[in-house]
Amino acid sequence: MVVIVLALRACGGEEEAAVRPDPTPTPTATATPTAAKTPTPTPAPTPRPKRRPRGELAVGLTEQNANLFAAPGSRDTPPQFARWQTQVSRLRPALFRLVIDWPSLQPQRSEPANLAAYQDGCMRQTRPCAGWAGVRDQLAALASRQQQQPGSWRVLVVITGTPDWAARPPGGCERPGTLPRSRAPRPDALRAYERLVERVIELGAGLGVELRYWSAWNEPNHPYFISPQRAACSTAAPSQAAARYTELTNALKRALDRAPGAQQYVVGELAGLDQSKTKSTSVREFLEALPRSIVCGSAILSQHGYITGINPVDDAVEGARAHRCGRKHVVWMTETGVGAPHAGQDKRTTGSAERRSCRQLHRRLVEWYRDRRVAAAFQYTFREDDLFRTGLVTTSLGRAFPVLREWQAWGGTARPKPEDPPPSRSRCGRA
Repeated sequence: MVVIVLALRACGGEEEAAVRPDPTPTPTATATPTAAKTPTPTPAPTPRPKRRPRGELAVGLTEQNANLFAAPGSRDTPPQFARWQTQVSRLRPALFRLVIDWPSLQPQRSEPANLAAYQDGCMRQTRPCAGWAGVRDQLAALASRQQQQPGSWRVLVVITGTPDWAARPPGGCERPGTLPRSRAPRPDALRAYERLVERVIELGAGLGVELRYWSAWNEPNHPYFISPQRAACSTAAPSQAAARYTELTNALKRALDRAPGAQQYVVGELAGLDQSKTKSTSVREFLEALPRSIVCGSAILSQHGYITGINPVDDAVEGARAHRCGRKHVVWMTETGVGAPHAGQDKRTTGSAERRSCRQLHRRLVEWYRDRRVAAAFQYTFREDDLFRTGLVTTSLGRAFPVLREWQAWGGTARPKPEDPPPSRSRCGRA
């Protein structure tokens, strides 16, 4: 499969009201006064976001193939894919998570990132296939959705992966076989990272799609995405990953500051790890190790938590609370789902097992709905990845799993406003 972010992904451990707080623009740098009499501008106070009422949960979705999430009729789509576009419409996600795989777009430093790089649309070697022209077609598909379903499909852009030419050298406590894409970018490569962000924003503006929310890096507390996590193979060694993530977030902030429009970064995109190990960092340790300016510069914590794993909300909130930001953070569960969220993990596919998993999802969504700290939950993915089997339809696109109906019951079609009551019973079918 050419969609490298799905082919190589390693899962970790596993609107209005619902998408609050309102965007908090990153501060624009002010030049140092050249004369003593020049007054220093006093920055305007950042408004404290309103806390959402108890009982809201926005639905989000992650999917790579533009042929699946494009609005029906907006592009020429093979029938095997087009048949599912209406089912995606019934999800009506308030939010969509777009993952940008940097190495596949810019393998050479001398060439700018190719935002129209062709993807064959296979799931690795599994058919059916339906290609698309990279980020350009993904953004065009999102524009078609934002036009047909106004108020929905707000985009969270997530950057992942380091090109070989941009990677730091080996060192520290690394896993055997670590590739350059897993190492954080060198400081001299961060300008290319910023330019990537700027070009995606420019392309989105040209296609008429709003790209409001941004995450600097995917799962920075996991060694597949930032390696090494520590200089020495001891949990007593501080997490280096927090420092690398800080560099990336500052670079993201610089790019967003220069770009027109209202963009906001979110903090985290963390793998749901509740314990620190020699080669990984727990959610709480990671957030506590970040600078206060990074944590307090956004009111949104993005967090991964699959239904068969821990519920990491407490760890995320407590990790942020250590910085005493003076505002309440909300949590977006930007990856969740049922099935087999670990690479190569077996998934039970009998009808009864699928319905049991679906009811587990229902119970967790109800739990998050009732938790006023949680504002959104994103399904990963629509088409099932055959290595990370948590999708809503089979890899072959032959049938849907029971969880599709459950997500549709929570989505905007069934609940036009996030504060509308959730389904009182699961839509998972008989036990």
